[in-house]
Amino acid sequence: MVPAEQGGGVMRADLLADPVAGLDEALAAVDAVDRVLVAGLLRPQPAQAEDLAALADAVAGSPLASVVAEATEKAAAGAAGEDHFVALAAARTALLGSAHDALMARVGEATGRPVAETIAAEPAEAQAVNLLVAARSWLCDLARAGWRGIDHDVVSGAAQVVSAMLPDPALRRLATVLDGFAAELAASCPGASLDRVPARRWADLWSRALLLTLPGAAAVPATETLTGRLLPLGVDLHEHATAAQAQVHAVFEPADGGAPRLVRAAVSAPKPDTVVGAGIWQLLRPHLSLLTAVSEGRSMDLVDMPATPEGDLVWSDEHARPGEPADALATARVVLPTATAAPTAPLDRHPARIAVPVFLEGYEVQRDDDTLTFTVAGHPLPVDTDRVPVAGPLTPDAVATSRACLGLLRWDAGSFHVQPLAVETTVRKKAVTVHAGAWAGGTTDKAGVKAEKAAADAVAVLRERAGRLLRK
Repeated sequence: MVPAEQGGGVMRADLLADPVAGLDEALAAVDAVDRVLVAGLLRPQPAQAEDLAALADAVAGSPLASVVAEATEKAAAGAAGEDHFVALAAARTALLGSAHDALMARVGEATGRPVAETIAAEPAEAQAVNLLVAARSWLCDLARAGWRGIDHDVVSGAAQVVSAMLPDPALRRLATVLDGFAAELAASCPGASLDRVPARRWADLWSRALLLTLPGAAAVPATETLTGRLLPLGVDLHEHATAAQAQVHAVFEPADGGAPRLVRAAVSAPKPDTVVGAGIWQLLRPHLSLLTAVSEGRSMDLVDMPATPEGDLVWSDEHARPGEPADALATARVVLPTATAAPTAPLDRHPARIAVPVFLEGYEVQRDDDTLTFTVAGHPLPVDTDRVPVAGPLTPDAVATSRACLGLLRWDAGSFHVQPLAVETTVRKKAVTVHAGAWAGGTTDKAGVKAEKAAADAVAVLRERAGRLLRK
């Protein structure tokens, strides 16, 4: 954060290191469910019954208590039905939601920003009940088989359901989750041969998908429109073998003089696995003009831009135009401390979703091999350089020599970390700012130009081969 005399406040790094009451117990109960799903519930063993009992105990004081108690009893006896599996998924999701809320409350204390309230969703569009039932049936079959028991026969059961769902916009969210989940499982078959099971990830996907099969669970909040100035902070790039997403974190200043707000704008695109590094920007850039503004260090003027109550802009270029120059670190120093965070939708309350923009300076850097740590006011804060994309000029070396950092505060593996988005450092005795998303809108940087050319060549080759196949 920035000094108090400049209008900001000091980051309470000591609070980020202190234990959060009840967090370990909640996550231990989640781990118990994850162990149950690894082995499956077709023929439950005594150890699984103990883990199910731990889940029931964890939610004993909640409105879910009686439903989950019945579900765990039936599951331990190998007699769980669909409603019982839904109850298990709901209890697991509720525990992760409570962990998310506790961690966000701690972040609010550390940054001095208020904690946003959760939001209620509008009624969902009518959905094809038969497809929801079919999806739920497949997910319950997965739970009975367990991750160690999956094979191609079990996993392939999702294919027809996904194909039938994709044409329906109201079902596309669930279809996308099921499609990606099934693809990961298929690539790991047979489960009995896996050296390591990604238990938390697969249980997350299973729980989320199962709850989305409930009528109304996919309800989305009504959008509002925003008019004012958008000040980009940085780009968080997510890359998968077949897809990529760029998420721009920014501060929005309403034209009516209201309080600034934290918002996000994201764009996703499919990609061939040969397109990596800076080449990814070629796929994303045409769909989000905001990426160019990030590279050029400019603001954007918005007029009636649609946005959800969660702070996600439903980006449309017709509602935006380039604005004046706006330095991201200056925005972080002056405006970020006063920006209010958006609330989180119920199904999105998960520790992995925490990504809070913060600004740090006056820290010391410790480097141990590939591990970086900022010492903020005498307290260590690990730096997650693995999340810094190779599709930009920001490197661990630049972070290690920095004196100011704009990043995302995240929580993973039991502690808070900071993911750098931009740093202020010294190059040849000159102060410079290095952004992870500096190449998002194009670049004259030699390394960036070379990487983009290589990606363009790869895409050209793929298009030529695809053309040959179509001609044949």
